[in-house]
Amino acid sequence: MSENKTKPTELSVEDFIRYSDPKKVDDSFKLVEIMEKLSGEKATMWGPSIIGFGKYHYKYESGREGDRCRIGFSPRKSAFSLYVLHCDDSENNLLSQLGKIKMGQGSCIYFKKLADLNLDVLDKLITDSLHQTKKLYG
Repeated sequence: MSENKTKPTELSVEDFIRYSDPKKVDDSFKLVEIMEKLSGEKATMWGPSIIGFGKYHYKYESGREGDRCRIGFSPRKSAFSLYVLHCDDSENNLLSQLGKIKMGQGSCIYFKKLADLNLDVLDKLITDSLHQTKKLYG
C-alpha cells in the first residue's frame, strides 16, 4: 500500500507565505489567523504547499490509512485551495452562501481571493468541518 506523501513538516509557514504569490500574501495571513482562532491549533506545513491546522487519522475500508490536517489551505498560483470536510449542504446550504467558489475533488474548494467570500459563512463552514472531523475520527 502506498504511503501518504502529504505529512506535517518543519517548514516555516511564515516563510512559505512570504515567498508565495505576492497577491496572495495578505489573504494567506488572514486565513491563518481565522483558522488558528477557530481550530485552536497552530498552523503547520503539510508537505511543501499546504498549510494545515490540527490532524486526524483516517482508515478506509480498503485498508488505506493515514493522517490528514483537520482543515487547511494552499495559496496556489491560479486560486486558493481550501481543504475542509464537506458538511451536509442540504442541511445548512453553506456552500451556496459562501461566495464565488468552484468545487474540486473530495474536500477541496477553490476561490481567487477572500474578498470573494462571505467570511461569516466561511467561519461557519470551517467550524462545521472541525466538528464533523471530530465526530467521525475523534
